[in-house]
Amino acid sequence: MERLKLVLQYFQSNSESISNGICIILALISVKLYTSFDFNCPCLPQYNKLYSLGVMIVPPIILFFLGVLVNRHTGVMMDEWMRPIGNRSKNPAVVKYLFSAMLQRALLAPMVWILVTLLDGKVFICAFSISVDPSLFTGIPNNTGLDVVRIMAKVPCKEDVIFRNSSFRKAVSRYVRCYSQAFGWSILLFLIVLGALGRLIKPCFDNHGTFLQTRYWSNYLDVEQKLFDETCVLHARDFAQKCVVQFFEDASEDQILRLPHPPFITKETDEWEDEEERLHGISKQEQVNQLLDKWYFSKPELDVTRRAHRPTVCVTWAGRDGKTLYSDV
Repeated sequence: MERLKLVLQYFQSNSESISNGICIILALISVKLYTSFDFNCPCLPQYNKLYSLGVMIVPPIILFFLGVLVNRHTGVMMDEWMRPIGNRSKNPAVVKYLFSAMLQRALLAPMVWILVTLLDGKVFICAFSISVDPSLFTGIPNNTGLDVVRIMAKVPCKEDVIFRNSSFRKAVSRYVRCYSQAFGWSILLFLIVLGALGRLIKPCFDNHGTFLQTRYWSNYLDVEQKLFDETCVLHARDFAQKCVVQFFEDASEDQILRLPHPPFITKETDEWEDEEERLHGISKQEQVNQLLDKWYFSKPELDVTRRAHRPTVCVTWAGRDGKTLYSDV
């Protein structure tokens, strides 16, 4: 139970971990779909290969686009690629890094589907049983009245009556399944070797400092978008709350007697100032729209040493003759 909690905490720690968790779940779903999928080869020469290739190709394409859709890096990458430059320059390396991360995660579930189908062998037998030379095996049914092509097309159908008392079908199926599993293990070995070589060779050609910078700013874009969305949600909540309160106050304005508030009681004033501070001075629809447009078209530059401008009120005390005595901010 403790290990399960640690795994859940890892996947909830950041967006990259969440994306990894979603891709692993999609890979497990692809395995479950294949095992629960009832594969029925048509056993007809003109349809076997077409049906098998459809089962081999169409589900991976669906899983790939589903992986692109649920990957958070997709939205961050497109926002960074399509946004106007404004006050912040674009970094092509960051977009490339996000695209690579998105592509690797989206390809996991399709590759799992392809590997499972190849290692199982049913799809491969249905597609390529016609291409096998029947003279390599003994016991081919000759009293069926069918030509050799149709007999070989019926090899995937073990319930067919022409193979009832013959070992020909099992021999051909084993032969084609061996090729299918060989292709599957070869692809898996190639992917593992390619990943290992990439890990070993990449540091020899790439500047590790540049890679750290690219990874940092890609994570920054993700965190920045999250914080902006959370701040917008909080602002919208406070904005809606104030609108609703003002609506009820205006509706009951004629029935409520409003008296001057004593100057020594500052509770309401403090609450009002707190609400204004949470709204950041953005209290009109036009201001909200302008702020959102400014965020998209002119994002702030990446420099936090400059303090944001805060409007101040300067009170000037003047004498009877109009001369300034002193000022207070």
